[in-house]
Amino acid sequence: MNCRHCDNTLEHVFLNLGFAPPSNAYLNAADLQAPEKYFPLKLFVCDQCWLVQTEDYSISEELFTKDYAYFSSTSTTWLEHAKSYVDTITARLGLGADSFVIEVASNDGYLLKNFVVRGVPCLGIEPTESTAAVAEATGIPVEREFFGQDLAIKLAQSDRCADLIIGNNVYAHVPNINDFTAGMQTALKPGGTITLEFPHLLSLIRLNQFDTAYHEHYSYLSLQSVKAIFARAKLRVCDVEKLTTHGGSLRIYGCHSNDVRVDSPAVARLLAEEVAAGLQRLETYKCFQQEADNVKNRLLSFLVEAKLAGKSVAAYGAAAKGNTLMNYAGVKPDLLPFVCDAATSKQGKFMPGSHIPILAPTELRKHKPDFVLILPWNITAEVITSNEFVRAWGGKFVVAVPTLQIF
Repeated sequence: MNCRHCDNTLEHVFLNLGFAPPSNAYLNAADLQAPEKYFPLKLFVCDQCWLVQTEDYSISEELFTKDYAYFSSTSTTWLEHAKSYVDTITARLGLGADSFVIEVASNDGYLLKNFVVRGVPCLGIEPTESTAAVAEATGIPVEREFFGQDLAIKLAQSDRCADLIIGNNVYAHVPNINDFTAGMQTALKPGGTITLEFPHLLSLIRLNQFDTAYHEHYSYLSLQSVKAIFARAKLRVCDVEKLTTHGGSLRIYGCHSNDVRVDSPAVARLLAEEVAAGLQRLETYKCFQQEADNVKNRLLSFLVEAKLAGKSVAAYGAAAKGNTLMNYAGVKPDLLPFVCDAATSKQGKFMPGSHIPILAPTELRKHKPDFVLILPWNITAEVITSNEFVRAWGGKFVVAVPTLQIF
């Protein structure tokens, strides 16, 4: 396999999690009697542009299907984050009725609805039917396509270039990252702004967030790698912010390479931080596998010891990262009988690979587990707050990443 960005031959394995089904391929009861599709889940690092990327087996059409089960509006934390972003960017760019905003991977309209309320014209681009339909029902126009250069040319030809292009947690999901980036350049007005949010590779390494590796995440991004990808497309990273979302993310601000804006000092500072942390040294990547194995082993020890002690364990949050962890650890319903999730689109289904049943959160009151394992550790505070009643029967909360903790 060659690097998705620079075409350099990939030789260095960053993380090998064996084989796993697509992390959002939730199963119905009937599916349990049929063969399940698995793909290798192996990550490489390019020693030229330092892009970390999955082995090239799965294709996006098999991952982002019409009944895709992830709805952004399920998380109140994420809704608040989106509203705060819209408030800030509207003021920063002076957006109004004469502006045009495009969000790539607009999901169920969780973010663009804030522009609709403000009277700012917008367009969502979302290939998954299930989420696009929800967005359209709230008055958001949606193009049901995967974004890339072809769609960008059609937008430009129909005079729909954007003052602002938004991509929140989509850049890592793109199989052809060069084509996607070229498309942003084509669909961006002169003087326009791109903002992208994505989990920061440095946080993944520092905090042992190996469970954020799954097939839908084709790339694991540093500022250095994004800067190189942008430059090829005649774009420039002119500012960057650190975010706490998803365990440590970046929000980068992009513009055309000939834009008059001067780069923020934050760009140079973060590039220097990445160099100092070893993101351009192979040794940094070669020791990560052991850290992932440590998390897996500690979780398995906890679950086995709890069962031997007669203690019950349930999980909360049938998230993609939870599916990565369950499948790599080999956890089945004998150790974890069910997982609760607030998304009605997941309730009544089963987690891929592990076949753990997904139930409504009300089931926690019925079964009264001794421990609730929080799989989406990035919203631990939200989960504990909304399920504080667990403590009434002496129940405790557990997270496995970056290390096993009991609350």
